[in-house]
Amino acid sequence: MSIKTLQKTTGYIATGLHMHELIYSRTKELLGQAERDRDAISTPEACLSRAEMIRQVFIDSIGGLPDGEYPLNPQIAGSIQCAGYRIERIIIESRPRTYVTCNLYVPDHIRQKRPAVLFVCGHHQMAKHQADEYQVVCRTLVESGLIVLAHDPIGQGERLSFYEPSIQDTTVGWGTTEHEYVGQQCLPLGHSIARYFVHDSMRALDYLISRPEVDASRVGITGNSGGGLQTTMMMMADRRLAAAAPATFVMNRDLYMEAGSGQDAEQIWPGSTAKGLDHEDFLICMAPKPVLVLAVKYDFFPIEATRLTVSRGRRMYELFGKPDCLELFEDTTVHRYTRAMALQAARFFRKHLAGDELTDQELERIRQVEPIESGRLLVTKSGQVRADYPDARGVTEENVREAALLASRGSDQQREATAWLKEQVFLDRRPCDLNPRFYAGNAAPFENLLFAPLFWYAQSKVINHGYLFTPLYTARQRLPVTLAIWDQGTDALDRHYAFLKEECGQGRAVLVADLTGIGKVTPVHTAPNPAPDAYFSTMHTLADNLVWIGDSLPALRTYDVTRLVDLIGQIDTLDGSDLKIYCQGRQGLCGLLAALIDPRIRQVVDQTRFTSYHDLVSARYYDAYDIKSIILPGILKHFDLPELRQWIANSVILTFHVRDAKN
Repeated sequence: MSIKTLQKTTGYIATGLHMHELIYSRTKELLGQAERDRDAISTPEACLSRAEMIRQVFIDSIGGLPDGEYPLNPQIAGSIQCAGYRIERIIIESRPRTYVTCNLYVPDHIRQKRPAVLFVCGHHQMAKHQADEYQVVCRTLVESGLIVLAHDPIGQGERLSFYEPSIQDTTVGWGTTEHEYVGQQCLPLGHSIARYFVHDSMRALDYLISRPEVDASRVGITGNSGGGLQTTMMMMADRRLAAAAPATFVMNRDLYMEAGSGQDAEQIWPGSTAKGLDHEDFLICMAPKPVLVLAVKYDFFPIEATRLTVSRGRRMYELFGKPDCLELFEDTTVHRYTRAMALQAARFFRKHLAGDELTDQELERIRQVEPIESGRLLVTKSGQVRADYPDARGVTEENVREAALLASRGSDQQREATAWLKEQVFLDRRPCDLNPRFYAGNAAPFENLLFAPLFWYAQSKVINHGYLFTPLYTARQRLPVTLAIWDQGTDALDRHYAFLKEECGQGRAVLVADLTGIGKVTPVHTAPNPAPDAYFSTMHTLADNLVWIGDSLPALRTYDVTRLVDLIGQIDTLDGSDLKIYCQGRQGLCGLLAALIDPRIRQVVDQTRFTSYHDLVSARYYDAYDIKSIILPGILKHFDLPELRQWIANSVILTFHVRDAKN
């Protein structure tokens, strides 16, 4: 039998949906309890109490907000006079040397303080100066008499963090690509990149209410898609807002999971689903302040989820006697901030912030708004902060600083670190009988080896899989075992044949494992990106869904390794008293973590080539492929891999070996 034939061998049980079902069932249990908690709210006081709880849950889940109060150091680069208003080109510092580029739309002839709206941009490369959508919204609002501040978010507009002046381009993609790239580096620090999005918006709001033209008590916020997300985050985090109009984002977690699509890094708030947060809570955090939910019927965010959430949220407004303060407007189109939605936002903010209605004359003028040439709205001379301000800081620099602070504090002692890791690994697992079975009859010869395929239950309804290799000729009744944990599991045997031959030649059995989501138990693809381990692929989405519930791929698969050790004791031909674990590639990290918490592992061969989380989060560039396999949120608050390796090496039970990788 050839390696290629061997790799195509499969079992007789369907496994493609097991990982989906595991994560979805756990998530839906948590969401169901949260829904029951919201259903129990029966007074305005209870609603306000939940709002405070959710506000804290959200801020904690994103790692808190950056420390310190810093001067904004606003600079006005110039202004553009339009018919009836001007557009100022402004740059502020949300944190020292973090430059945020803004456009401020100010009506002419202001004689008293006016209401204002903070416009937060969705995922468009040009961001605040994008012509046919975002400019139109801002111009619609200013034509209705409102002051409007629009700012570029991280990785968009004039704020490409990886822009290199020498090539006049970015070395990492804009928008969601950059957000994911630096967002993954935030997680081991115990943060989400969302903390920086929220902080930038808060500081933009600080600037907006500092303007003498603005009435700080009458400020609203709106934005769609990624801007709808930012709107909802601000609805939870910033009590200063008087009204909000989130567009093309409000839905719920349950129905969105059924859609199978991924979300951007700033949309992932670790552990928040486990604490009960769902989209209905965005509305609860604003109640009874006015909210207009804007939606489109042909969105990839399920419109039925939007309708359900608004319907449920309206009960909270009824408790305050203000059911009319929660509205829903739907446009019949695809995902975007349409002119019809902009007009509804203008009507809404005029009513609730200015206290009056748009006149027919104003409506006619607003319907005629057109954008100006995008380049005229640029704040920087070059069009990029990184070119004009060589000292500019972004999330990468923030991560370097945070990593240094944690490193200077030192890691937890081994006992405390091990306890934390055990908590992550054994969190809400559903153990069951392993029920192992060899599914191809007797062991078959392969070259000078015998192999036997088998599968077992790592958790209830969750299959792991493997190939057991043994020497072709052996007089021993029970063989010592080497567990092999490497990328792609049994689908990558051709790259590891020399290792298999060597280990079996030493009289050992080798069990090559497919942990959850790997090799023969890879989940069926439900996401648009077909690449198994790329951004926004199915595995990426499932990994993010784990993070929502306070879990992670490394923690889940480390648990699988402990179950694999259990399995050894249930196979008569194997002797677990000299158990070795061979760890290679990114999946090998799970073997290292298991060795810290499972004393039955007697030897560790480390070929992971992963030096430290500190290096990962501090690097300007790193290999992002399959990054979710090694992202363990919060690990740097407790230990790093050098400490882990030292603890393994110093153990009286374990030995630690490192040898050059040959495969």
